[in-house]
Amino acid sequence: MRKKLYTVWVFTRLGTKRFFRDKLAIFFGILFPLIFLFVFGGISGGNSAPNFTVAVINKSVTPFAKDFVGQLGKSEVISIEEAVKSEAQATDLMGKGQLDATIVLPETFGEIGADQYPTGKAQVVFTQNNTQAGQGLATALEGQFASLNQEFTKVQAPLSVETKQTNQMSLSNFDYAFAGLLGFAIIGMGIFGPISVFPELKKQGILRRLHTTPLKVWQYFLSNMLSQAAIGLVSLAVMFAVAISVFHLKVTGNYLEIALFVIFSIFTILGIGLAIGGWASNERQAQPLGQIVVFPLMFLSGTFFPRFIMPEWLQNLTTFLPLTPVIDGLRLLTTEGKHLLDLGPQLGLMAVWTIVIYLLAFKLFRWE
Repeated sequence: MRKKLYTVWVFTRLGTKRFFRDKLAIFFGILFPLIFLFVFGGISGGNSAPNFTVAVINKSVTPFAKDFVGQLGKSEVISIEEAVKSEAQATDLMGKGQLDATIVLPETFGEIGADQYPTGKAQVVFTQNNTQAGQGLATALEGQFASLNQEFTKVQAPLSVETKQTNQMSLSNFDYAFAGLLGFAIIGMGIFGPISVFPELKKQGILRRLHTTPLKVWQYFLSNMLSQAAIGLVSLAVMFAVAISVFHLKVTGNYLEIALFVIFSIFTILGIGLAIGGWASNERQAQPLGQIVVFPLMFLSGTFFPRFIMPEWLQNLTTFLPLTPVIDGLRLLTTEGKHLLDLGPQLGLMAVWTIVIYLLAFKLFRWE
């Protein structure tokens, strides 16, 4: 057994060295994902719209409250998400970075007070790391209330606003998109690598010669898994370094847990590449089949745009794609501060896919 594992170690070293000696492989494995990182980072970081995207939860039934919400909708600095109807829904969207804050109008808002003027206190709710938006929105509301108060009385301000900060952290657009970019990098290493390398090795007769040796398929697969894990950790570490230093990514998770999850993710997705590359006799077979598999994964698993904007039926369907738990798990670990123990559904689904994919890979693999 020791000799068999030594053989795995030798092929792992050879695979890793071959990658770092291949300039084209370095470009597509490390530099190409960085290009997407800068593109999406520039798009996400360039959103400097002057208005606030908010939800309005109106608990009051007074005519004044209804009119006030209507006036808010006409404001140039406040954009209301009409679809949000509950505080729980608003809190969830604030956590995802889709809302800047929530305006809550209590049941007594707009009731006629002793001075025969409408009174009430609007509440602005925002997350810990969105304090600036919350305070800015509060200031904007105070300005609106000031003009209304002047119409009612010169002495006492019957309408006012208070702020409330939740104990939840929300994600910036870039924070949310970063996990998808990591998933894109893992696809590049796990699928495009094998489907381009294996047919070439078969064409050169290298795999045929290896087949005449005592080398087993499981040894060859395991060596590829280990070398791709090492390469993947380097590639993703570079992405993390750039994201943190350039785009101020807020990593709230444990780096060791993130690294372990990345390795498991690479193992899972690599099985798809091994199955396609191991089956295909040449590039004409491998490339089209690889694209048929890769493009649905990229566009339906949340790689380039979040799944929560999809119709509910499509969200339910794409939950079971092999890349979806990878991206969801990376997001939960990296920017939402979760731990591996919190990722039971994601790890379970990945484990099932890993078993299925590698059973297919072993069955389909051909040495020539």
